[in-house]
Parts: sequence; structure tokens; C-alpha cells
Amino acid sequence: MSGLIKPAALRAGGTLAVLSPASTPPRNEVQAGMEALQGLGYKTVLMPNARKPGPMYYAGTVEQRLADLHAAFADPAIDGIVCTRGGWGSAELLPHLNAELIRANAKAFVGYSDHTSLHNWLMRVAGMMSFYGPMVASDFSRTEGVDSASWGHVFGGDANWSLGADDGLRVLRPGLAEGTLAGGCLSIFAEALGTPYAALPASAEKPRILFLEDVGTKPYQWDRMLLHLRYAGMLDHVAGIVFGDMRQCVAPEEEIWLEDAILHALADFAGPIAIGLRCGHVDGANITLPLGVRVRLDLSAEGNPRVDFLEAAVTV
Repeated sequence: MSGLIKPAALRAGGTLAVLSPASTPPRNEVQAGMEALQGLGYKTVLMPNARKPGPMYYAGTVEQRLADLHAAFADPAIDGIVCTRGGWGSAELLPHLNAELIRANAKAFVGYSDHTSLHNWLMRVAGMMSFYGPMVASDFSRTEGVDSASWGHVFGGDANWSLGADDGLRVLRPGLAEGTLAGGCLSIFAEALGTPYAALPASAEKPRILFLEDVGTKPYQWDRMLLHLRYAGMLDHVAGIVFGDMRQCVAPEEEIWLEDAILHALADFAGPIAIGLRCGHVDGANITLPLGVRVRLDLSAEGNPRVDFLEAAVTV
């Protein structure tokens, strides 16, 4: 077991707060995404500043975005939190987050991309699991934008389930490894290094399986940022690595260059490496990953790569 706080399961009839810790979302996409969530049986509450236009690209000031986040955690009538979109701005909230309030009112927090900074904070400071998964405007608003199977496994409290080749997973380097799942958007993950808000490093007692994905990032940038992680010691005690779907980073004919860049940067990394998992910045059905659970990365059987989830991510 990971030892992290697990939020309650998200059941049909539960209430989800919709908010924007980063950039302003398109109004019509927020509405479409909320209707999709309601179609799944959830009630939705749009937080006051979720569609605030500005300043600049932000969904309101730091104070307004922080107020929405704290209010969503504090309200006992709200069962979970789903972000509208990423963009930029979540990192501005980190020095002002109330760890005691959030820890005392643990509930599911779902988002990806820029919200990597919040996921790192929730694991490192609040000691909570969180969920790298589909967002209201970015994914729920799209036809077939959400992977319903993983959403159901995660928030239904399943303790044993798997992702595999049908979910985009491919082998870059074979092997078998176990650890706690962590990670997110590579550029956000790497840029936090050297600050108090960097991800909690793995250890010999608590090895990691690292998940990394991004958007609009070229092969040399992947190479550079992975080297940064190596030099910073962030790959020490990482047992295995899973990369996301790279089609939002490079054209199909460039994918081989990106894979070569990854393998070059990780030449001294001994663990198994997979690529292609359909989570985060994708144009298909977005998979939900529970950050903080124990997983097994099994790339030992040819043609059958798997990520096996070894514990439930929520309390039932």
C-alpha cells in the first residue's frame, strides 16, 4: 500500500465541482462537458471563477482561482473536483494552498497538463492521491473524449485492473518493475526542479513507476528534459518509465526520432520503458491514471505490454 490518503469513490449521484486553476476555458466547451458528466449521473457545480476571462490568459486572479479550489475542498456537499482545462497558472497557487484544509477534506482531484504542479503538491505536501485524467472542457466536451473503462475502474474502487496494447502501450525496452505511479506533463515536471514544489523523489524503500507525456515538445526537448531529470537525481530509484501518446508532439514520420531521443537520454537507465499510453494530451479517449497507487509495469511478454494496478485508488 502507498500510505497516501485515498479519497472516496465517485458514484453516480455524486456532486463534482468544476473549476479552472489555470487558464480560461471556452464557455461552450465547459457547458458541453458538464452535460456529459451529468449524462454519467453526476451533479455538477460550476465554481464562481471557473470561466473568468482574465487577467491575460488566467481564469481570474490568483486569489479568485485559489478561492474556488479551497471552497471546493471545504464544501462537504462536493464529492470530487474536475478541472476545465490546463494552460498555465496552477503553479502560482502553490505557495498559498492550505494543506491542513485540503488534507482534512480529501476528495478526488482530476486534471492533467499544467495541473501536474498540483498533483506533485498533493502527493508531496498533502499526502493525497490524485488523478491525471480527462477535463471538462478539453475532454468531456468531445465525442469519445473520455476512456470510460479506466474512469470506471479508478473511481469505482477496483483493486486489480490493467492497461495494455489496446490503450496504446508499446515496448521500448522490455523488463518487469513495480513501484508507486507518479509523474505528469514532462515540461511542468522538469521545470519544478530546484523549487520547493518539485515532485517528491523516489527512494530505495519507495521506488517509482514514472509516467511522462507532453504536447508540442520536439525530440531534442525530450532529450534535454530527461537529461535534466537524470542530473537532478529524479530517476534514481525509478524502476520503470511509461511515456504517453506522442502524436501531439511530433508528426508520425518523426516518431522514430523521438523514440531515439528518449532511448539516448535514458541509455544509463536500467528499467523497462513503454510508450504510447493514451493519457493526457490525446485526441482520442483520454485514460484516467491514479497517481500514488502501486503498479506493476510488465513488458516481459512479447506483444502483451501491461500496466497492472495493484491497489484501489479510492475508498469504497
